[in-house]
Amino acid sequence: MEGMNSGHMPRVNGSTAIPHRHKMMMMHMTFYWGTRAEILFSGWPDARIAMYAVALLFVFALCVLVEWLSHCRLLLAKPGVAVGVFRSLLHALRMGLAYLAMLALMSFNAGVFLAAVAGHAVGFLAFASGAFGRLGYAEEATSDLPPMSC
Repeated sequence: MEGMNSGHMPRVNGSTAIPHRHKMMMMHMTFYWGTRAEILFSGWPDARIAMYAVALLFVFALCVLVEWLSHCRLLLAKPGVAVGVFRSLLHALRMGLAYLAMLALMSFNAGVFLAAVAGHAVGFLAFASGAFGRLGYAEEATSDLPPMSC
């Protein structure tokens, strides 16, 4: 018999149930549509559709920001220790935000996935595609940071 005492997590409707303070929480293991999702924090967004829309906008903006950091040109100074430290901090910020976006995607909510893809697409269009006069993707010298290698 499979249960809590056998070392396996119980399954409810195809999803793994995680015990949490004497309640069972659902954790989706496949993509699903719906506004009842937990993204990044327990209980966020709540059951209101407006809060779900805010969460989608947050993920969208987060991905646009990752693209901007990937293609921005803030430093015009010659290389040195201060510039190297600043670039390292920018890289850490970019990677932290990218991991935050990845954690949001682990909610397996299809709306969050689409918001992230749209955010990266809009960010690339605005900052690297050349559609607005600057071609940043092909020219390595147009960014303070090396391209992400994921």
